[in-house]
Amino acid sequence: MKKSVILRAVVIIMALCSIILALIIAYFFTTDIETREPEQIIEECEIDIYTYMERNVFTISKKGTEKNNTSNYILYFHGGSYVAEATDNHWTFLENIVRDTGYTVIMPDYPLTPKYNYKDVYNMVEPLYKEIIEKIGNDNIIIMGDSAGGGLTLGLYEKVANENIELPTKTILISPWLDVRLENENIKKIEKRDTILNKDTLRLAGIAYAGNDGINSYLVNPIDGDLSKLENIKIFIGTDDLLNPDCKLLKEKAEEVNGNVEIKEYEGAKHIWMIDNNSEQSITQEAYNDMIEELENK
Repeated sequence: MKKSVILRAVVIIMALCSIILALIIAYFFTTDIETREPEQIIEECEIDIYTYMERNVFTISKKGTEKNNTSNYILYFHGGSYVAEATDNHWTFLENIVRDTGYTVIMPDYPLTPKYNYKDVYNMVEPLYKEIIEKIGNDNIIIMGDSAGGGLTLGLYEKVANENIELPTKTILISPWLDVRLENENIKKIEKRDTILNKDTLRLAGIAYAGNDGINSYLVNPIDGDLSKLENIKIFIGTDDLLNPDCKLLKEKAEEVNGNVEIKEYEGAKHIWMIDNNSEQSITQEAYNDMIEELENK
C-alpha cells in the first residue's frame, strides 16, 4: 500500500516537473525579451528612445549637447549570448563613455533568441546602420560591441563590406564571440581560468541563434567571413577569457589576407571585465582608459 502511494506521488511530481519545464520552454520561445531604460541614469546624460522596425533604439547623449551639432557617434551592440537584454552594467558603461568623450551612443534593442535568430537580427541592424550613415556619414560613426554584441558588430561589418556599403571609421570589439561553435582546441587551456563563461551553455545559445541553417554562416561566426576587407578593427580581450583563442585566430587569419586587426590583451582580465568589473580595478581602469583613447583617436 505504502509503495503504491509513493509511486503515485513520484508520478505526480514527475508530471508536475514536466509541465513546469514545458511552461519555462514555452515562455522563452514565445516571450519577446526587451531592453528597458535604466532606473538610474548618470546626471550628465540623457536618453532618447525611438522605434525602428517595431524595436526600440536608445540614444544616449551628454546633457546640453545640441543634437544637430553632435559629430561623433557610436553604434553599440550589447552582449548577453544573444539571449539577454542589456544590463545595468551596460548602461553605466555607455553613460561613462558619453560622459568622458562627449560622443553620442546609439544602442538598438535588437531581437533576441530563442524567439528570433540571426536572420531577424540582421534584418533589423543592417538597414539601421545604412540609415545612420546616410544621416551622419560613415566618417562620423564607430561601431562597437561586447561579447555576442561584438560578434554581431564584426558580422555586420563583414556583411556591409561584402555589399560595398560605406564602412565605419573604426570598429571596437570587447571580448567578442567570434565563433559560436567553440571548436578552437586552445579554448581548453583557458576554460579553468574563466570563471564567467561556460562553454556548453554558450553552445546552446549559439545553436538557438543560428536557427535551422546558420550554424556555419559567417554572420553567426564572423571568424569565417571575408577578412581581407577588415580595416581598423580593435579588439580588447583578457587572458582569462575562453573567447581569447578565437580572437587570436581571427588576427592570424586576417593577416594572411592583409586584413587589419589589432588586439589589446590584458593579463588576468576576464570576460567583458571593463563592463562588469570582473577583474582587478587597476586592470579594468587601464583597459577603459586605452579604449577611451582609441575612441578619441579616430
